[in-house]
Amino acid sequence: MVDTMALLHPFSRAARTPQAAARPAAGLPADDEVLLDVPDDRLGSALVAAAGGEHGPASALLADTRTRGDWETRDRYTRRLAAFAHARPEWLGAWSAATPHDPDVLLIKAQLAVDDAWRSPARAELLREVSPLITAAARGDDHDPVPWRLALDHARGTGAGPKYFGELWEAALRRAPHHYGCHVAALRYLAASWQGSHRECFDFADLAAQDAPADSLIQALPSRAAFAWLTDGVGAEVPRARLDAAADRAIAFSARFPAADPWPAEIRNKLMYVLVRLDRWEEALTELHRIGPYATSFPWGRLSDDPLALFLKVRGEILTRTTGLMPSPRHPRSGRAGRARSADH
Repeated sequence: MVDTMALLHPFSRAARTPQAAARPAAGLPADDEVLLDVPDDRLGSALVAAAGGEHGPASALLADTRTRGDWETRDRYTRRLAAFAHARPEWLGAWSAATPHDPDVLLIKAQLAVDDAWRSPARAELLREVSPLITAAARGDDHDPVPWRLALDHARGTGAGPKYFGELWEAALRRAPHHYGCHVAALRYLAASWQGSHRECFDFADLAAQDAPADSLIQALPSRAAFAWLTDGVGAEVPRARLDAAADRAIAFSARFPAADPWPAEIRNKLMYVLVRLDRWEEALTELHRIGPYATSFPWGRLSDDPLALFLKVRGEILTRTTGLMPSPRHPRSGRAGRARSADH
């Protein structure tokens, strides 16, 4: 197990009293009320049905996202249902046997295959073998950008060159020019291709955010670039002003949603991490209240084998810093932590 607080340098290593660590905060849930990766009501119902062996509710749920062109929700549901299928492959097998050409089952199969390949030491070889599944998913619904997000992840994992990646990127943009998942996949590819040159990643993220609507998840893309720089441990220095600007844009986006809303929870969890690393403790506390009980595996799972425990540790640190129980650190400071896990795509 890694030293989680070392990964979050520059946290103070001064010991906290039990009273400080356990003190409840007004308006915040207790530690045992904080939940990890809570699905929304619709996905939750589909997962309950899936646990009983039924695939109909999941199929209807994904079909509805296609009908409405709600690609962000479709992307999110696809990842969660593929994770369920990893644990219960017989469920997906029954669904595939019943409707083998269903665009939704084809998408889940492709997502699961990419996820499984990425977990393997033989990642590049296995990813090449799943190309037909991604192609089948893309042909299942020509308007759907989510298979193209998979194709972009696949290209990064197999070391595809920039020309091929550019063709995939253009195809993704034609289907949904502001799809967050595809932009994150592109950001990761660019970071890997430029081998730690984060300035170009910030340029890409900033331009995308400027071009996107105010309510688009892409408004949080620059803070994703900031997270990558803070955790990679490589590359040239990024000006503090640029990191702050990325955080400011994400704060403005987060403020558009009600507190304790599960939809922006992942964006808020990532933003809270970035704000803590930038020593912006009061704003991190604001995000903590907006997060409410909704912790998410990203970003904490990139830094610890127990993401919920790390979230709670960081939450405790924020509460301590903002209630005067520990001296404030020197400002400004944005030292980086250890490298995030390369196996996590």
